[in-house]
Formats: sequence, C-alpha cells, structure tokens
Amino acid sequence: MSGMATIFELIDLRSFSNLWFWIALAVVWSSASHWVLGVPFDLVIRAHRKGGQIEADLRDLIRINVNRMLFIADNAGVIVVGVLSFLLTVLGILGFYYWVEFCQALFLIALPLSVVWLLSVRTARRISQQALTVEALYSRIRGLRLAIQAIGMMAVLVTSFWGMYVNASLGVLGG
Repeated sequence: MSGMATIFELIDLRSFSNLWFWIALAVVWSSASHWVLGVPFDLVIRAHRKGGQIEADLRDLIRINVNRMLFIADNAGVIVVGVLSFLLTVLGILGFYYWVEFCQALFLIALPLSVVWLLSVRTARRISQQALTVEALYSRIRGLRLAIQAIGMMAVLVTSFWGMYVNASLGVLGG
C-alpha cells in the first residue's frame, strides 16, 4: 500500500505544493522570453554580432512569423479573444470562487501569457507597418523581450506569493 501512496503523492494535482507545477512555470516563462515573435533570441544576438547571411535569415524569419501572427490575428482574432476570455473567466471563477487549486494555477499562468500574446501581436503589427532599419528591428525585438521578461518576473512573483498563501492556509486548516 505504501507504493500506491508514493505514486499518488508523486502525481498530486494540488498545484502549488507540487514540484512539477513549479518546473512547468519556469519552463513556460523561460520559453516565452527566449522565443520572441517565434524567433529564438540567441539568433537575434548572433545576427546582431555577425551580420551577413545570419542577419538576412533573421529578417526573413521575423517577416514570416510576423505575417503568420498577423494573419491569425486578423482572420481569427475576435474568435481567439472570445475563447481566451471565456477560458480565463471559467478558470478564474473555478479557481478563486470555487477554490479549485488546479484552476488557480492555470489562471496564474494563462492570464500573463495572454498579455504577452497581445504585446506580441502589437509589436508584429508595428514591425509590418514600418520599414525598419536593422538596428530599429533589433531594438523592437529587445524591447519586446524585456517586456516579456518583466511580465514573467511579476507572474512568477505573484504566483509564488499566492502559492505560499494557499499552502499556508491549507496547512493551518488541515488540508
């Protein structure tokens, strides 16, 4: 019986006391700040340093991803915003009114990521509307990455404080 207890303890769905949730949170924000507009940031740095063909490849990759993102936003943007708003509302109500911890955890990841998506679409639209120099393009990408990192740091901070509150209240109340 102790083997089953160990297995159930390992796959516990109480998010804020589960190591897997915190690993997933770190991976989500690490990935979000690394893949800016669908472009790996190390490629941006390398293109800025070396120029030439790498820079041309970067500009092509940014153009492709910006066009793809704007196509989705222009053709399905209203539907995406509606569905995301519905899902965030459901997660918020289930999480914070009905106190479903898993929904709280998903909400605390999804809400800041939706802000990142909106910033990315706005940046993509600005890039497509302006004929940017290479330096201006680098500056735009770096600015977006900095904003994503700031949102990620705030999201991790808020999630950490909320997780400590939930774990403390469950510890005091006896679970």
